Amino acid sequence: MLRDFLDAKITYTLLVLNTVIYLLSAFLSKNFVDIDIEVLGIMGAIYGPATVLYQEWWRLMSALFLHGGIAHLLMNMFSLYIIGMTAERYFTPGNYISLYLISGILGGLVSIVVHPVSIGVGASGAIFGIFGALAGFFIAHREEIASHSKAFMKSFSLIIAVNLLIGLSIPDVDVSAHIGGLLAGLIGGYMLSKNSIVQQTIYYLLVLSVILCIAYYLIGQYAKPRFFL
Repeated sequence: MLRDFLDAKITYTLLVLNTVIYLLSAFLSKNFVDIDIEVLGIMGAIYGPATVLYQEWWRLMSALFLHGGIAHLLMNMFSLYIIGMTAERYFTPGNYISLYLISGILGGLVSIVVHPVSIGVGASGAIFGIFGALAGFFIAHREEIASHSKAFMKSFSLIIAVNLLIGLSIPDVDVSAHIGGLLAGLIGGYMLSKNSIVQQTIYYLLVLSVILCIAYYLIGQYAKPRFFL
C-alpha cells in the first residue's frame, strides 16, 4: 500500500485534499449532498465580479478544490484517480502538479470569459488538462511508443467525447472550463514531455502571457458601462 502511495503520491494527495475540503464545506452547509452556494462563495468559488473587479484572483486556485455536491465530487475524483495514476508514470511530480494547476487556472479564466456572472467550482478543468497533457505526451513520442500511443488516443478520444456530451447535456456543467483546461494541458504535455529546458521555458512564458492577456481583457470588459445588464 505504501508503494502504491509513493508511485502516485500527487494523485493521492489531491484526492485527499479535495475530499477534506468537501467535508469542510458540507459541515458549513449542514448538508452532505449539496453544498450551499453562499458557503462556496465564502470558501473561494469563482465569481467574475469578485475575481476581476475586487481582484480576488486567488479564487482561480481555490475553486479547483471546491465541489457543488457529492455527485460532482465523486465524478471528478474517479476521473482524477484513473487519469492521475497514468500521468504520474510519464511526468515528473513538478510537471504533473504544474500542468494540473495551470490547466485549472486557465480553465477558470475561460469560464469567466464565457460566464461572467456565474459561480464556478470543481477540479474538472484541471482534470481535463491532465487528459490533454497525456495526449500531448503521446503525440510527442508517437514514434517511440506507437502501439501505446494508438491505444491511448482511441481511449482518450472516447473519454473526452463522452465527457463533453455529458457536459453539454447537463446545464450546470461548465464545458468552457473543460475545453480551456484540455487545450492548456495538451500544449503543456507536448512541450514539457520533450525534457528541453528551452521548450519548458517557452511553455511557462506562454502560459504567463496568456493569463495576463485574458486578465487584461476581463478587466476591460468588466469596466464597461452596463456590462452586467
